Amino acid sequence: MGEAQQVKRLKLAHSLDTNHPVHQAMEYMAAELDALSQGSMRLEIHPSGQLGGERELIELLQIGSLAMTKVSASPLEGFAPAIKVFSIPYVFRDQDHYWRFLESDRGLELLLSLRSVRLRGLGYYDAGSRSFYMTDKPLHSPTDLQGEKIRVQKSQTSVEMVEALGGAATPIAWGELYTALQQGIVDGAENNPPSFYLSRHYETSKYYTLDEHTQVPDILLVSEHVWQTLQPQQREWLQTAAQASVALQKELWRQATDDALRAVKAAGVTVIVPDKAPFREAVRPMHDSYRGTPAGALLSYIEDLP
Repeated sequence: MGEAQQVKRLKLAHSLDTNHPVHQAMEYMAAELDALSQGSMRLEIHPSGQLGGERELIELLQIGSLAMTKVSASPLEGFAPAIKVFSIPYVFRDQDHYWRFLESDRGLELLLSLRSVRLRGLGYYDAGSRSFYMTDKPLHSPTDLQGEKIRVQKSQTSVEMVEALGGAATPIAWGELYTALQQGIVDGAENNPPSFYLSRHYETSKYYTLDEHTQVPDILLVSEHVWQTLQPQQREWLQTAAQASVALQKELWRQATDDALRAVKAAGVTVIVPDKAPFREAVRPMHDSYRGTPAGALLSYIEDLP
């Protein structure tokens, strides 16, 4: 048999640039998979939105036309309601608490809950903490958000959060955000430090407030249809390579966060570290509103996690 018949080729697409820590971790995963399978499995990576945005990539996975992708957990809320827990602000006490949940049995169950919609989570990538950045005014407390148009992801929970803090939530696609900030369509947005830096949004937004309201992980997905075509040994190789990439990405992300904050400060951005108490208090009713829902049950579990 020729090489084309012997080698199992898996196509992975994502919307990030090639200098992003997640892309670098995926390249490592591809190398690990090649080594583990002795060249019998190959991961072909298509970065920078070549095959579409996150929603399109999810749909390609569902029909088996694409093997793998990486998406933020937020767009997955519509597929698995419990995933809304990540978009509820101030759920985690700190980074250690966050990772204790992701690596817990419940965190792993959440990855597998996507099988009902023909998706399978292979692991979580760190996407840090999301914070607000503004184009023309500093943000020290929720009162500074009153009436400000803030870009959010297409996530109902994100919309509710900004509105609870007094802002006007404006869902806009990531690829359109730079222009929206530049033209004043929105007054600000929210994201983690590496994304703020690598997107060059610091060129239009000169105030970055580290309120760290949410910790929304990225999720590495494989098509359930494609997964079922793999032999048990191939599944084990892919899962092992994925976990190796998760461990590396954690370290890459930590360094990228430090580098990004240093770079945006050098570019003239004012970085503000606010008192988080008023922000926590403003969104407390959101926590109560989820009681009795799948996300609420998970929220209670996280709160009780030591």
